[in-house]
Amino acid sequence: MATIEAGAADRVRLLRDFALHLSAGRGLSDHTVRAYCGDVESLLDHASGLGRTRLDQIDLMVLRSWLGSMVEASLARATLARRSAACRTFFAWAVHTGRVATDPTTRLANARAAKTLPTVLAQDSVATLLDGAGRAAADGGPLDVRDWALAELLYASGVRVGELCACDIDDLDLDQRTLRVLGKGRKERVVPIGLPAVRAARTWLATARPALAGPGTSALLVGARGGRLDQRQARAAVHRLAAAAGVDDVAPHGLRHSAATHLLEGGSDLRSVQELLGHASLATTQRYTHVSAERLRSAFGLAHPRA
Repeated sequence: MATIEAGAADRVRLLRDFALHLSAGRGLSDHTVRAYCGDVESLLDHASGLGRTRLDQIDLMVLRSWLGSMVEASLARATLARRSAACRTFFAWAVHTGRVATDPTTRLANARAAKTLPTVLAQDSVATLLDGAGRAAADGGPLDVRDWALAELLYASGVRVGELCACDIDDLDLDQRTLRVLGKGRKERVVPIGLPAVRAARTWLATARPALAGPGTSALLVGARGGRLDQRQARAAVHRLAAAAGVDDVAPHGLRHSAATHLLEGGSDLRSVQELLGHASLATTQRYTHVSAERLRSAFGLAHPRA
């Protein structure tokens, strides 16, 4: 059976093999692979602290102790749910590959994330943010133009920030007004974008990107040093735009939530929004109907004479 403390090389090999299973075998994103491997490493550290140095010594008591330590540390329920899912995936793989004989997670209660509604900006707030980004691009430098294109593309397409940052120039078709992205599970989809996003992207590609992009860089969006824009930089840019526009703080995922909600409020059907967002389950997309219903109730309460 695999040990935990027999040597650093053993643990590195174990996590490397698990990461390969997640990426090549299950097609999970690099972000998810890193998160799951970090979660498993956290479990192994906790088990070692309890004197359990072999995988087959990790039992239900160890798992509950590990999750309990995170509850005491006041970690979010979403974090607990993800770590629980990570250890289930890990032990299912460990059993399948003969690293352990039994799966200790089969009797572990599900840790469920709190069902919170997504953060959504009102349509006029999004318009204020995007208009402000456009004015900053007209008066500023190449990075301001990039941030304008970034925000317009995020809201127009509803894609995840990681999906957009991974896009190359060839993934954007300005004539057809579409963007090709590689989503979760390495599933490709093509999403439409509107004219404002086309204008922002065309300006970025024609006037600003050439001044920033390093030689041979195929990335659609690039950073100040000429390499591919990473998710952290993209999030910081959206936060800056929201602050400059004087609207509620929003992250790139908030623009995705906003796009989905505004589509449903405008009459789009749930299946179309599911395809646009790249959700595997319709139940995930249905969260946005709850957001729209809350907005409807709020508007009713404010405006209806018999509310």
